[in-house]
Amino acid sequence: YQKRELWIYMAEVFLTWCRRGVDGFRCDAGYMIPAAAWKYIIARVREQYPDTVFLLEGLGGKISVTEELLDNANFDWAYSELFQNYDRGQIEFYLPGALHLSSRKGIMINFAETHDNNRLAATSKTYARMRTALCALVSPNGAFAFTNGVEWLATEKIDVHEASSLNWGAEDNLVEHIRRLNAILTVHPTFYGRVELRLIQEGEGNFIVLSRYQPTGDTFLLILVNLDLEQRTNAAWYYPANAASCLEFTDLLSGRRITVAADGGRHSLELDPGQVLCLSANHHDLELVNQALEKAPVPATLQLNQVARAKALEVFYHYHGLEQLQTFDPDAAAARLLADPEEYCRELNPHSEESRAITWRWPVDCRREVMIPPNHFLLVHSPFPFRASIEDGRKILGSENSLPTATGSSFILFKPMEVPGRHRSLKLKLRVYDPEKTRSAAAPLLLLSRLRDVRIKKRFNRADILHTPLLFLGTNGRGAMMRTSILWSRINSRYDALLAANLDDQIPVDRQVMFSRCRAWVVFQGYSQAVNKDCLQSFTFDYHSRGRWHYRIPTGQGENLHLIVSMAMVPENNKILLTFQRTDNHDQDRRLSRREKITLILRPDIEDRNFHQTTKAYLGPENQWPAAVDAHDHGFTFQPAADHRLEMTVSDGRFIRQPEWQYMVYRPLEAERGLDPNSDLFSPGYFSTSLGGDETVTLTAEVMSGDNSLTEQEAETEPAIFPAAKEDKSPDLDQELSSALEHFIVRRGDYQSVIAGYPWFLDWGRDSLIVVRGLIAAGRVEAAENVLIQFGRFEERGTLPNMIQGNNAGNRDTIDAPLWFMVAVNDMLKKENNHEFLEAQADRRSIKEIIFSIGTSLIRGTANGITMDPSSGLLFSP
Repeated sequence: YQKRELWIYMAEVFLTWCRRGVDGFRCDAGYMIPAAAWKYIIARVREQYPDTVFLLEGLGGKISVTEELLDNANFDWAYSELFQNYDRGQIEFYLPGALHLSSRKGIMINFAETHDNNRLAATSKTYARMRTALCALVSPNGAFAFTNGVEWLATEKIDVHEASSLNWGAEDNLVEHIRRLNAILTVHPTFYGRVELRLIQEGEGNFIVLSRYQPTGDTFLLILVNLDLEQRTNAAWYYPANAASCLEFTDLLSGRRITVAADGGRHSLELDPGQVLCLSANHHDLELVNQALEKAPVPATLQLNQVARAKALEVFYHYHGLEQLQTFDPDAAAARLLADPEEYCRELNPHSEESRAITWRWPVDCRREVMIPPNHFLLVHSPFPFRASIEDGRKILGSENSLPTATGSSFILFKPMEVPGRHRSLKLKLRVYDPEKTRSAAAPLLLLSRLRDVRIKKRFNRADILHTPLLFLGTNGRGAMMRTSILWSRINSRYDALLAANLDDQIPVDRQVMFSRCRAWVVFQGYSQAVNKDCLQSFTFDYHSRGRWHYRIPTGQGENLHLIVSMAMVPENNKILLTFQRTDNHDQDRRLSRREKITLILRPDIEDRNFHQTTKAYLGPENQWPAAVDAHDHGFTFQPAADHRLEMTVSDGRFIRQPEWQYMVYRPLEAERGLDPNSDLFSPGYFSTSLGGDETVTLTAEVMSGDNSLTEQEAETEPAIFPAAKEDKSPDLDQELSSALEHFIVRRGDYQSVIAGYPWFLDWGRDSLIVVRGLIAAGRVEAAENVLIQFGRFEERGTLPNMIQGNNAGNRDTIDAPLWFMVAVNDMLKKENNHEFLEAQADRRSIKEIIFSIGTSLIRGTANGITMDPSSGLLFSP
């Protein structure tokens, strides 16, 4: 142990056993290891498992070494040697020193018997009964123990290398005797805290008398022990000055009333051979003992109160530190904590009315990942007592036993943890002590970083993509969408499409899927390689409806081609751009020479269907769609109906007409939902183009409808190619989140609305009005005003549309949309710090008039059954 490496190794040994559930260690001959080594080992263990007990077996070692290990190395307990002190003289010599050591350095445990000595019952049952009672009742803080077999009056000496008989299940035993001793140790206050223990025997005889006096509660016990197994003895004593002189007692061991004799200040009582008495002047103490025997073992009230006071102080210190400690009442605080731990956290929070306590309930939350924000407590609830720990890999961040609430359930309140720089996945482990059986559980936690440390992941490597079902969303601000799996040649749902167009140029309507996917191949020297997940290296996106795929494609002879595929949706148009670029980033990879050209084959799969439906070729498209294709050198036009068409062109290359159907293309998400998972896809042909080093080609797909007014607009188009993100972070989180909102804000006529969610929904009333509050908070005031004016136009006798289908706002099956409208208007007035918006016109009415219409209609009763209770002012909804 002169080598520090051994300290580290041994600390890991102890931690390994802690992880396996061990919560205490008996350290045999611990004095043989240097105190400095123990100090390090114990500190390492306590860092993660603070309740772990270290018991020193220091028998045969110097008492000075025992003191050092208890005091400096932080052992909890040590063996006392009372078990090998037998008569009055030996006990009078040994016990005062051991009690003094316990009060200053660490608890000395009174073992009634150890494996190194002959069994107590080998002498007699009376002897075993007397020695167990002696060791228990004179112990400091109730620190009493015994070797297994004592309770069954086992007589065969233990051989640690053999399986000695425990006399298990013997009818003649000390089970009830030891149960009663433990009950006394559990409930009586003289076995807790600062208690004065003093030997007060007087006169001749082989007996002892010990007084146990607790000054704070003015409680008192008198322990009388006749150490002689053959002779009766007259035990005599003088009461200490701080104890009242009593003559009438109750024996907590037998339940009998006892009267002692008095001669001046000298008191005495005749004891039978081997008799032990535990005398209390308070008869109520016997009731406490009997109650403890009648119910399942629980932690003592005094112990629980001490733990509750410590936990209450921990919460107080978190918010107020030491400066206001003089105002802290630990008993009152502990009572409030046990009555309602969440409310206690709330009342101490000086910053807001939040409790800042995240609640986790067993067993309902076992399969839920619970997020813990910075500076928040974790409040774990269970109907039964339990123990819980929070683990970060192999490290324990917290481990505690539950406290009982006033309602009979149990809880643990974990203090706020150190805030990580990045979100960290943790594990909550529990052992729940259900009366039927002990149950184990584990659940995920997510410890959140501070807002300033939040990073939005915008670049995904190959491992991310293969293990996470990622989707890419692009929108045009008018209700159309590009929604595709990152593995973009794969279709998982009927809602996946490279181009799902909005055919109305004024309002959002059901999307029309016309370009479902694009399959691609690279051909070099007659060798064809599919552009798919096998070659995918990374994916990057931004919030301008642009995605970027990086492929590393083998071309033979150990060489590779690096291909960048970019997709972008053009704002205000039903139009997407797919750009393919060969790149050379000068790494050590063996690249195909820039002079060598490759052939790129692109085969589009197209449809013409409402996005809620599927395509069945046999119902007509099998004959109709090929006839609707008009091919030319650089692309084709697909016009399955008079009012809309799809045009696809390539910037450099040619289109080869070669119709192909793919039948029964399986969509797994629809299968999971019990819907028809199979749909057919039509491909009119393929594009062929050549690419040299650093060359680029763009495939354009555009849906045009009506008089083609959309494409005549000079819409500002973001470039399709953008550089890959070099870091996994966003420079401005607020800006990124605000940009993400753009996907959901759409034009509706002269105003704006909000898409309730992709891929299924259009603009819904209550959803739009809830989002308005976020727009206001993000500073998007103009957009928020447009949405409020838009929906204000639809107000009718206190109702607003639940959803809008095209121009149909007849669905008013929503209770709270009008209320959210008023809340959003109030947020707007606070944001602008004036009331000007109330005069804004929504058709022929002002916002103020619309608010009054909603209010008066709710009071009188609306057409959909909402009305106000006149006595309370509360709204009722059927």
